[in-house]
Formats: sequence, structure tokens, C-alpha cells
Amino acid sequence: MKIFSNFESGNINVVSADSADNIQLTIPADNQTDIAQWFHFRLESTSTELHQFSILDLAKSAYPEGWKDYDVVASYDRNEWFRIPAEFDGDTLRFSVIPEASSMYFAYFAPYSYERHQDLLHNAQTHYACKLETLGATIDGNDISLLTIGEPAEGKKNIWIIGRQHPGETMAEWFIEGLLMRLLDETDTVGKALIENTVIRVVPNMNPDGSIRGHLRHNAIGVNLNREWQTPSVERSPEVFYVRARMLETGVDMFLDIHGDEAIPYNFVAGSEGVPSYDEKMAAQENHFKQVLLTITPEFQDEHGYPKSEPGKANLTVGSKWVAEEFKCLSYTVEMPFKDHHDQPDEVYGWSPQRSAAFGSDMLAAIWATLPKL
Repeated sequence: MKIFSNFESGNINVVSADSADNIQLTIPADNQTDIAQWFHFRLESTSTELHQFSILDLAKSAYPEGWKDYDVVASYDRNEWFRIPAEFDGDTLRFSVIPEASSMYFAYFAPYSYERHQDLLHNAQTHYACKLETLGATIDGNDISLLTIGEPAEGKKNIWIIGRQHPGETMAEWFIEGLLMRLLDETDTVGKALIENTVIRVVPNMNPDGSIRGHLRHNAIGVNLNREWQTPSVERSPEVFYVRARMLETGVDMFLDIHGDEAIPYNFVAGSEGVPSYDEKMAAQENHFKQVLLTITPEFQDEHGYPKSEPGKANLTVGSKWVAEEFKCLSYTVEMPFKDHHDQPDEVYGWSPQRSAAFGSDMLAAIWATLPKL
């Protein structure tokens, strides 16, 4: 029996693996931090034999509440990712499986590889209206890539969509893949209408370093990008520095920052109620957007989510809050679950890459319906 994590986004520590019925593991923290939650590893062992896993010390993990009612994601072919039931006692996550093949992958959520990321970028750029551009380099020397869809022109609204500031939130890039596939589908009237009437700028992966390293929330040197938006620097947070600089050049009329939440088993949005400039217009835009999404898809709900910030007390180091205040625009953080969406449960797959992509596709219609309000 062997356990591997020596691959892109791999992350696990083997405490003991002397027998298949007592495999003990822990999760290493993001580099230069004490934040541990993302795991991704491969088991190579005898198929048809029961294997029992224990992931230890989770009371010290970044989000212990994220393990309650959580089921592990697994795959044989790295294409279909299904759920394995797990139990959490407050410190240890336990799950069992009888592998159907000699090699099997396990992960916190279905990974979105850097190779697939490059395929997404370069397939998108073959569309006549899409341009691929590198804004700068990360600390590890990876590209900070921007897709611009639509020809800039006077009177066109500028829409920005970014994902994976927190690299372990891979559902964000699955979401963006679904959004882009619809936007660039020349038979889809919503996509065509948006390209004709807006310029949509997309950063599918804000944090390629953390994605490759197997981090949950941080870049290569342990910086949480979603706390850098007021004063980013090339030295600490080039990812935010270069994207923010381009935003200041183009302006922003609508901003969506795509994320995943470890603990809350619902899809929801977090708005800008606490920013100093929040007014009736921004409130009306937010409410309209939410009502449209509620109409479009049962995957969205507005009863469960984060507490709203008190007036004037929003954290402006957060991307969506800084954008709302800087550009006085509709600015949302979009959250999806690591677990399942409890309003629409799927015990085989849980919340999945396919559902994330479908949610991204649906989001395009909500953007189109909200355009007159911007």
C-alpha cells in the first residue's frame, strides 16, 4: 500500500499506514501559515479490500465546522468525482472504502488542474471576441491571466469576474468554465447579447501558485489575497496588484468574486451593505440581482449566508468590498459549498464540478437581466 501527494495540488501527511484498516493522516498547512484544510492524495493498494481512513487533528484546522456533514470526494479516473460518506467526531474525520481499482484519488473538492486552466484560457481565446492577456507574474513565476470578451466601446458596461483568490476553492473555476462556455457559445443568445453590449473581463484563477502548491487560502508566501485589496504590492500580492491596476484603468460596473464556503451547505451571495458609499441604488441593484437568480435556478437561495456588515463597517481589504466602494457599483462575493447544497441534495455527487459549471452558466442570464439596472 502506498499513499502519494507528490503531484500538482497534492497535500497530505501520512502518520501511519501499516495496515489498510488503520490509515492515519493529517493535513499540512499552507506555506508560512497555520491554515490547513485542503487535502488531495492518491492511494495505491489492493482493490476489493476494505480501507479505513482517519484524518486527525481537525479541531485545529482552519474551519472545523466544515467537517460536520462533509463527505469526501473521490475518483478513479480523475474525471468523475463522487462522494464517500464520512463521520466527524470534532477532531477526526473517518471514512471507509473498498477500492474498485488499484489506484484511487481523494480530495477535499474536485481539483481543477493547471493544465485544464491553460486549456480553458486557450480554448476561450479562439473565439473571435475573446483576447487572452498576461497581466504579470506571480511570486512562483506563473502567469496572471486575463480574458477580455467583447470590444471596448463608449457606453458599454464593464463587468469583471474573478475566481480562486482562495486556491482550494476549486468550484470557483468550475463555475467560471461553465460561464465561459455559455458566453462563448455562438448559438447562445444570452452570450451573444452580452458580448454585443458589454465588455466582460475574467480572471479564472487569481492564485495559480496556491493552486499548484495545494493551498487552501494563500499564495506562495502565505498571503491571503482576499485581504490585500486596499494596499497590494508586487512583493506580497502581485496577483491582486496587477488585476486591481487594470480595473482602475477600465472601470467596473459590476463585479463578481467567485468562492467556496467550507461550512455553509448552500449557494449564496455576500453584498456590500457595510461599505461607506452604500446607497439606495446599490441596494436596489443587489436585490434585483438576487431576485433574478432566485427565478432562474433553484440552486440559489437567500435565507442562509454570512451576517451583513453594519453600515460603514465593511472590511475594505476584501475584494468585493473594495470594488464596491471604489467604483460605486454592484459587487458581490458568490459562495458555493464544499459539502452539498441542502436545498437540492445529491447523495452520490454532492455539490460537484458539473453543478458548479451549470450555476456559472445560469449566472450569465442573471447578469444580462441586471444590465439595465447598472
